[in-house]
Amino acid sequence: MPVSVLDNTGRGQHPGLLLPRNIPNMLSMKVRRLSLLFATLLALLPAGLRAQVQASLVAADASVRPGRPLTVALRLVHQPQWHTYWINPGTGTPTTLAWHLPPGWTAGSIQWPAPEVLKDATGAVVGNGYEGDLLLPVVLTPPADLKAGAEIALAASAEWLMCRDVCKPGSAEVSLTLKASDNPAAPDPKWGGRIRSVLASLPRTHPHWNVSATRAGKTITLTVTPDDSRPMTARGFNPTALHFFGDSDLVAFDQPQAVKSDGRGGFVLSLPITPDTTADATRLLGVLTSEFGWIPNGTLPGLRVDTSLVPGAAAPAADGDAAQPAGAPGAGGSLAATLLLALAGGLILNLMPCVFPVIGIKILGFVNQAGHERRKVVAHGLAFSAGVLLSFWALAGLLAVLRAGGSQLGWGFQLQSAAFVFGLAAVMLVFALNMSGVFEFGLSATAIGSDLQSKSGLTGSFLTGMLATVVATPCSAPFLAPALGAALALSTTDSFLIFTAIAVGLSAPYLLLSAFPAAVKILPKPGAWMVTFRQLLAFPLYGTVGYLIWVLAGQVSENDLLMVFVGLVFVAMGAWAYGSWQAAGAKPGLGRFGLWIGVVLLAIGAWTGWPRPPAAMDITWDKWSPEAVAQLRADRRIVYVDFTARWCATCQANKKLVFHSREVLQTFHDKHIATLRADWTNKDPQITAELAKYHRSAVPFNLVWYPDQADPAILPSLLTPSIVLDAVRK
Repeated sequence: MPVSVLDNTGRGQHPGLLLPRNIPNMLSMKVRRLSLLFATLLALLPAGLRAQVQASLVAADASVRPGRPLTVALRLVHQPQWHTYWINPGTGTPTTLAWHLPPGWTAGSIQWPAPEVLKDATGAVVGNGYEGDLLLPVVLTPPADLKAGAEIALAASAEWLMCRDVCKPGSAEVSLTLKASDNPAAPDPKWGGRIRSVLASLPRTHPHWNVSATRAGKTITLTVTPDDSRPMTARGFNPTALHFFGDSDLVAFDQPQAVKSDGRGGFVLSLPITPDTTADATRLLGVLTSEFGWIPNGTLPGLRVDTSLVPGAAAPAADGDAAQPAGAPGAGGSLAATLLLALAGGLILNLMPCVFPVIGIKILGFVNQAGHERRKVVAHGLAFSAGVLLSFWALAGLLAVLRAGGSQLGWGFQLQSAAFVFGLAAVMLVFALNMSGVFEFGLSATAIGSDLQSKSGLTGSFLTGMLATVVATPCSAPFLAPALGAALALSTTDSFLIFTAIAVGLSAPYLLLSAFPAAVKILPKPGAWMVTFRQLLAFPLYGTVGYLIWVLAGQVSENDLLMVFVGLVFVAMGAWAYGSWQAAGAKPGLGRFGLWIGVVLLAIGAWTGWPRPPAAMDITWDKWSPEAVAQLRADRRIVYVDFTARWCATCQANKKLVFHSREVLQTFHDKHIATLRADWTNKDPQITAELAKYHRSAVPFNLVWYPDQADPAILPSLLTPSIVLDAVRK
């Protein structure tokens, strides 16, 4: 019978900044994009929401025959107003399954039912997916030599993104056990009929309907016409509320689709094309849904579309239902505000101690080269600015290439990866330490920049501008990192505009002072205020590190979170070691020693704190209570109880040593041992009373309850894998 497994990500909160591709249409996305640009405190979304999706694995048949395909299904039960995503999600990520099957078994892909349009509380479209009680079928094929009578354990790791007002990733280990039999398989009495019904309603082509598609400009015209050979019972049937879901990002998922009748029982849909899509698409692939299906009995909610996409004229929109253009009203204001802050961010770069003092020197260099002739001085300023622009456009172009490598590239959804979040936190910590003066970026690179600045002529000014930010002004790196992060969430066009605005801000003082060289005299004198200002700007980066650690707390176990902190301490120590022995005037040998020590410490920090994926048989701890123990014992299960606390160092050492042992995990899995955790981190009178029953007043304290035994086995305070294995194998 199916074994239901509840989602175990209750500790997870919002996964980070989930930024849809069509950012300008959503105010909350605009705020987060601006925050990323300046690496200030990231917007914290509502917390405290627990996972609202339950997962289990169910089968269409009650047994399995050797060599005969078997259909199983991942069942996702959504709480009201929560949803998960289709294979082309729009803004989210689709549900995935990683199978753990016996040798010789193979698994097919998820067979996706017709999706529905997902909307938030304001009515804005946020993606394509599912609500309610969902079955996602998968075909498994057993080996032909499967022995009759054998019990087969089928298991998988399921992952999904669940959203309501906020989003967070969910995961669960799901499994079921079936018997092998040579007899014809009987349908599972509970799930057989429902799974077969889902299979019958999967999107497919149908002989009663013909489809064709043309493309003109930014619109695809999809034409659906009825076949004249339809039975009489189907000729009076008219599909309603049509909507097209594309398999790829060719069609904009969040824009209205104009639908009109062709006057002969068919339909013409005008589908807006995604602004960043390429022009070389030759086929239209997807699902066209209808409110009451495409055949009279309603068993075909989605019509499969797989047709050539040929050049043609766009069909006019239906009256009163013209498609909203990409970049809907309100988009312009959002982009304008973002560009304004990008411009301000570029100006801020000029206030860094390694940049500000050389502004006046560089302008006077322009004047000396031009012989005080204003036209030539301005030409030098323009050449310098052109170099700055080119360097930022090169960064934007590199980003566009990366985006072309995968449509899922985006800042928010990368934050669903614990490894990515840890790496980003480490990088931000290093940048913050740099801003605080613990070390300096690339002192040797600064010397190269000085050489470039000494070149004469317009070519020298151009090269200086092109490499100023990257080479001659290394302290700008902490600002470029969040700018890159923000641009990951934007369209290619908007990314170029953002980088252009930053470049204009960085080069603006040079342009203005080239036009009015005498104004150099009114610049404030460099001094201690610049160091103070730079150190002040480090604190938003420290806040970003704190936010990212909070995100990690919802993605990793308590023990792994502890190792994240330890790893970041080593990273900070590596930055300090590098800065201590790389200071200006240090001997070359001492500098090389400091570099190697810093690299080694950084590597130790990365290895220590890098989040590892959970083991396939990782233990799930349920909350302890006397009632939970009594219920599990009544089910005749072995019960392992761990009394622990976060402030207990020995408890954390026990977890690290024992429950990372593969043999322990395998044994607990094979023996179906129930695991309960009594967390004494905060005062809990019930746990205190339970400890007192065994004359204990401290943790760690571990018990093993056996079926048919009145008293539990008490384990030592210091545990090893062998101690735990000996206890549970009795």
